[in-house]
Amino acid sequence: MPENAVNVVPVPSGTGHSPLASLRPPKPPQLSQGRLIGIDLARGLAVLGMYAVHLGPDPSSVGGPPGFLLELARGRSSALFALLAGFTLVLITGRPQPRTGRAARQAVGRVVIRSAVLIALGFALTALGTDIDVILAFYGLIFLVVLPLYRLRAATLAVIAAATALIMPQVLFAVCRTIDEGSWPDTVVAADPLARVSGTDGFLELLFTGEYPVLTWMSFMIAGMAVARLDLTRARTHLRLAVTGGALAVLGYGGSWLALHLVPHALGTVAAATDGGSASSAWWSDAAGSPEDGTPAAWLLVGAPHSQTTFSVVGNTGVALAVVAACAVLTARMPRLTRLAAPVAAVGAISLTAYVAHILVIRVTGMEDETVPSLVELVVFSGVAMVLATVWTRRFRRGPLEYLVHATTRLADSLK
Repeated sequence: MPENAVNVVPVPSGTGHSPLASLRPPKPPQLSQGRLIGIDLARGLAVLGMYAVHLGPDPSSVGGPPGFLLELARGRSSALFALLAGFTLVLITGRPQPRTGRAARQAVGRVVIRSAVLIALGFALTALGTDIDVILAFYGLIFLVVLPLYRLRAATLAVIAAATALIMPQVLFAVCRTIDEGSWPDTVVAADPLARVSGTDGFLELLFTGEYPVLTWMSFMIAGMAVARLDLTRARTHLRLAVTGGALAVLGYGGSWLALHLVPHALGTVAAATDGGSASSAWWSDAAGSPEDGTPAAWLLVGAPHSQTTFSVVGNTGVALAVVAACAVLTARMPRLTRLAAPVAAVGAISLTAYVAHILVIRVTGMEDETVPSLVELVVFSGVAMVLATVWTRRFRRGPLEYLVHATTRLADSLK
């Protein structure tokens, strides 16, 4: 959901009359200001990954490589989406250098307005009653929480992201225990105007009890802000991102596997808590399920994508960084593959519209009522989305919802 949406325009491989012109290698797509095609491609993969989670069949019913890819999308697509939100925040507030003076105040105002719009839109989509855990309201509140960090350098942001990944899951665990055991949450919800308006648990849900609690998911956005401060045109940066991503993935998922197998009774405790979940895969897969009655301390050793643990956050961040690195390398060095991937990047260029549209389609068509949505249905849905996104981005700079959000945030231009 970038602030500046610009189409990708291929440059002809030869414009002169030389007979050698046709032998020259094609030039990579050229971008106008404000757009990095690799980031759009990564964002498009995140959206399509969420399509797979919401529309695709259960991975265990498919098996093989397709089943592995479907399982891989669970939780990691939304983490990539959140990480790229941090990139968007830095684009709005100034990249590579933060804006200052009046421009900075206007940029901050645009972020605040955008956050309010996303929170409202998120609760509106939740009110439709689909089975989807809508990420947008959480996303909007995280924008506000991390906004004070927008002036920091990449190294500082990386340290803060690491600190939040290490500390916040434990804080969330402790808070959720008090929520389970006490009556104060009811008092908080009753006094929360957002809860009354939305018919949900309001800020309590956004911060602690929801599927994407701000306490743990803010780490992804801060990591994305750090990535946005880097020079993504340099091969050395791509290598650093790939190595860092791989190391974090191994540390997160591998560390969880070791912990679950080395800590006495950890696997058994997790299996008992999930009541039939696959505890043996709890180090990387959502197939492990979630605790039924209370969360035991052993759950902090789990690395499953939605487990809200340090192992989970570290592993998911690693996968997200590796995807960003791969997309940056592809678009920088492989122009033919970049053209083939253009429909995916088009989805990423209008990611807000693409995300909201799939929830509306699911609601209108009743797709969520099917017991096991077919793989063919997912492929057709994704194909149609890519075609429509490609057609739209060839004619317009922004998606329909991106235009509306952009127009709304322009209200901040009146700030002095």
